[in-house]
Amino acid sequence: MKIFGIVGWSGSGKTELLIKLLPELKSRGFRVSTMKHTHHNFETDKPGKDSHRHREAGAEEVMVASGTRWALLHELREEPEPSMEELVERMTPVDLLLIEGFKRNSHSKLEVTRPSTTGEPMLALDDETIVAVASDEKIDGLNVVLLDLDNVGQVADFIIRFTGAVPSLGNVQMDAAE
Repeated sequence: MKIFGIVGWSGSGKTELLIKLLPELKSRGFRVSTMKHTHHNFETDKPGKDSHRHREAGAEEVMVASGTRWALLHELREEPEPSMEELVERMTPVDLLLIEGFKRNSHSKLEVTRPSTTGEPMLALDDETIVAVASDEKIDGLNVVLLDLDNVGQVADFIIRFTGAVPSLGNVQMDAAE
């Protein structure tokens, strides 16, 4: 399973890029999963629902399953947050795992930046694990590849070439002439 990260400051467009990349990569025959790291507390079920009540009552893990999906909720309680690598081990192998966040980890990453919008310094200037930058502006003086944030095909091409990912489903996109 190939792993590649998407990082950037809040408001830079990481999630928007990821949402556009998924159908692009799927159309090329790739099986893709995602992992998102957040610094915020989050809920995946609603108070009052049975699964939420199970967790609140003290269950270490709660699995919710239906005919269309399943989810496993694991409560850390007093345990430390697992590393990205430990979380990756729990995922079903696919052709490409795209990770949003975990910007300080050692995997290869693409930085999404909108310099005039976020006003934050670029991560790529001090981070050797950032191998490309996707921006909606021209940026001079970069030591990594600059990609057009609005050209999802170009970004997908770069990720595929860089990771060496191979589609297990074959190329399912057909030209109208075929």
